[in-house]
Amino acid sequence: MRVLLTNDDGIEAEGLQALRRALLEVPGIELAVVAPDGNRSATARSITTRRPLWVERVEFEDGTHGFATDGTPVDCVRLTKLGLIDGFKPELVVSGINHGLNLGDDITYSGTVAAAFEALLLELPGIAVSQQSHARELDFRLARTFDFDTAAAFTARLVAEVDEVPLAGGTLLNVNVPSDEPRGVEVTTLGKRIYDDVLELQDEEHPNRRLFRIYGDAVQTGDETGTDIAAIAAGRIAVTPVHFDLTHRAGIGALEQHDLARLIAPAAREVE
Repeated sequence: MRVLLTNDDGIEAEGLQALRRALLEVPGIELAVVAPDGNRSATARSITTRRPLWVERVEFEDGTHGFATDGTPVDCVRLTKLGLIDGFKPELVVSGINHGLNLGDDITYSGTVAAAFEALLLELPGIAVSQQSHARELDFRLARTFDFDTAAAFTARLVAEVDEVPLAGGTLLNVNVPSDEPRGVEVTTLGKRIYDDVLELQDEEHPNRRLFRIYGDAVQTGDETGTDIAAIAAGRIAVTPVHFDLTHRAGIGALEQHDLARLIAPAAREVE
């Protein structure tokens, strides 16, 4: 199996390197590493369209190599799919191990999860993996020090059995690993994050130029059972199947009954 490994923390990140070493031990895997040349956390599904991308070969200490780019995690997946590496077409995309959790609503910001989402658009299976820090935080912005051994070993075993995992088409696995020895694995839904963000003026050089902070550090979480947040709080690995179809199908019928077509004529008159 041809596996692409990427991340959003950068090609030299400890999490990616731990997972790279673990995947190299899985029989039958042909591994390629293509990752950003620096930290691209919280870049979500951003892509680079207004300039070419630099790509540099990077040698690892064990004699293998990867490729670093000045693009985003999504760019890394597209570069590889489009033929960056001669003779290598990925069959699975693994993204991580992220330095900090990606739970609930946070996955919409995450570059780690975005790379796995890009795999879905390219009709490939994707796995995103994130690790809680020793501080046991539930906020990826507060993460500091980590132990990636368990997450790397678990992910390597998951990849080895990926063909047997009952994963629906067009679905990725979002994996979050607690800081301590896991008390098990729970298949979960996405939880709800509540941010206590405020607009805080930090500096004012001139009335027309001010410095603001808008993201605070305090995060509240719901206690709804069955979520990825609850699983991590209970010390279990959270595995969440996520798909890319954002359509609210239950709401289609109600909108159809609203007769939106009647707005065309008034809108046309306003344009005139």
